Amino acid sequence: MSYELIAILMFSTMMVMLATGQRVFGAIGFVAVVAALLLWGDRGGYDLGFAAAMKLMKWYPLLTLPMFIFMGYVLSESKIADDLYRMFHVWTGGMAGGLAMGTIGLMVLVSAMNGLSVAGMAIGATIALPELLKRNYDKRMVTGVIQAGSSLGILVPPSVVLVLYAMIARQPVGQLWLAGVFPGLMMAGLFVFYIWLRCRITPTLGPVLPKAERDVARAEKYRLLRAGLLPLFIFAVMIIPFVNGWTSLVESSAIGALAAFLAAVVRRRMTRQVFENSLRNTLRISCMFMWIILAALAFGAVFDGLGAVRAIENLFTERMGLSPWTILILMQLSFILMGTFLDDTAMLVIVAPLYVPLVDALGFNLIWYGVLYTITTQIAYMTPPFGYNLFLMRAMAPPEVTLGDIYRSIIPFVGVMIVALSLVISFPEIALWLPGYVYAN
Repeated sequence: MSYELIAILMFSTMMVMLATGQRVFGAIGFVAVVAALLLWGDRGGYDLGFAAAMKLMKWYPLLTLPMFIFMGYVLSESKIADDLYRMFHVWTGGMAGGLAMGTIGLMVLVSAMNGLSVAGMAIGATIALPELLKRNYDKRMVTGVIQAGSSLGILVPPSVVLVLYAMIARQPVGQLWLAGVFPGLMMAGLFVFYIWLRCRITPTLGPVLPKAERDVARAEKYRLLRAGLLPLFIFAVMIIPFVNGWTSLVESSAIGALAAFLAAVVRRRMTRQVFENSLRNTLRISCMFMWIILAALAFGAVFDGLGAVRAIENLFTERMGLSPWTILILMQLSFILMGTFLDDTAMLVIVAPLYVPLVDALGFNLIWYGVLYTITTQIAYMTPPFGYNLFLMRAMAPPEVTLGDIYRSIIPFVGVMIVALSLVISFPEIALWLPGYVYAN
């Protein structure tokens, strides 16, 4: 049996297992170990899983994962996000669509707190959505705002997904995070511009808040500003020492976790329940990601041993005569297709053993490609008919927001994200300038 046929058989077996509802790490790890046993016997098969586990345990930057997840859950469970929304409510409610624009700002700060899009979706749906609907904002627009804003969680640092990509692609986590800063802020800015333009054309979509709600004493407005910007201060305390080279990435993650804990204590919101919930969720998410990384490493080792990446590269470039850019675009389209039934983590671990070495062989920058992958999975998350975020939104939205409303709400925001993706593809320096500048100094 040829190596190409073995590779196809591995992928098809894995997809069948996923279609039957098996857990991602179980399907990928099972296929990897069984393939290794059949190809190289008992010794090779057992050694594969053991070597992947040892590589995972020795990867020092992985310690950042539980630190950042703990930081995010502490800030979320202690309701500091509520202060953020109250701040945007007061400061942006005086313009048409202001509260929707403030929601995007909320999502950016929540992303800097947590690094997971699901957290942004939960906070947006429970805090922002009821307030927006109560103030007669168009239900289709606001559901699109929350879905689009929550997707920033996997791009704006500290993105947990970029940590996973760094592990699989063997790239520095710090450079990937810095590479996500400008594309993430650019995308948020494009969302805000779209909301502003749309509400300027049709003011009824995002009415100005009543004067009574906006008539807050100046002292109270500044108090809310200080309270709302606390997560941003925590992020600065964590990231500035790292950018200046005073601390390592792991040390910065510990500073961020400690700062979030102390902030909750100072605000008198660190109850026993908040602490327990934060620890339980941190353990659950961290273990899930570690199992997925372990399975992906084992799967990638089989592909390296087969030489499948080289065979597929020859198929695309020599037999089919495709250019590197055509191959890259086809890769991004495949992510959008897979996003109809898989989440971003599953997509990455399924295709990374194939795509990452292929991207490297084609001469593209792997840091830049990590940003492209992340933006594309953001788009895939929200692409009908089965985008992951669409059903999360439906589960959290009130009954008057139908699935049809959710489908239609996301169309303009997907268009905005495609514009952002095109800009990053056309101008790689949007992603690469900041990590290049910081690491050069």
